[in-house]
Amino acid sequence: MSGCGCGGDVRFEGLSDDYKRRLWIVIVINATMFGVEMAAGRAARSQALQADALDFLGDAATYGLSLAVIGASLRVRATAALVKGVSLLLMGMWVFGSTVHRVFVLEQPQAEVMGVIGVLALAANLASVLLLVPYRDGDANVRSVWLCSRNDAIGNVAVMVAALGVWGTATAWPDVIVAAIMAGLFLGSAARIIGQALRERRMEGAVCMATGRSP
Repeated sequence: MSGCGCGGDVRFEGLSDDYKRRLWIVIVINATMFGVEMAAGRAARSQALQADALDFLGDAATYGLSLAVIGASLRVRATAALVKGVSLLLMGMWVFGSTVHRVFVLEQPQAEVMGVIGVLALAANLASVLLLVPYRDGDANVRSVWLCSRNDAIGNVAVMVAALGVWGTATAWPDVIVAAIMAGLFLGSAARIIGQALRERRMEGAVCMATGRSP
């Protein structure tokens, strides 16, 4: 491993061929579902579907970045996690802003399309979760991958709940409410990822300073 990478709690850093293979599979799943769900979300006029599609896109990018920094120094990995956390924060803010806009321009989405795509997305995300669950604990880089996968599965269940709500009430409000909840989920996960990344950067800096080695 380059850099200091010394001392502190030992956490899984992604240095496993099996972990890398699983990440590649999950990247393909997420990239494919982004295209499918965004197209369906626009066709169905569903803010919740489009929000979930953006989560797929963010996850595909997150997993790609995670692969790129495996084996790098703790500072590099923590910085990558910090970038992912900030990206997730911006995504959550965008979804929240779009949801507020929808409150003033309510248009009933197509519940049937939301339900079908929600089931398909849930299946894709459950597959991703099952692939990554053995590696849910680790450094900020690995941890961010797990949190994004978990968010996807929760988001898909929420989309199906929104579809039932739209169908039952014949209004767009369930879709808007679920999109707002998903925005909160993004923001909460972003805070956890950023917090752990900053702690790991500080930890490496302190250890390297104590040992006289450069980060």
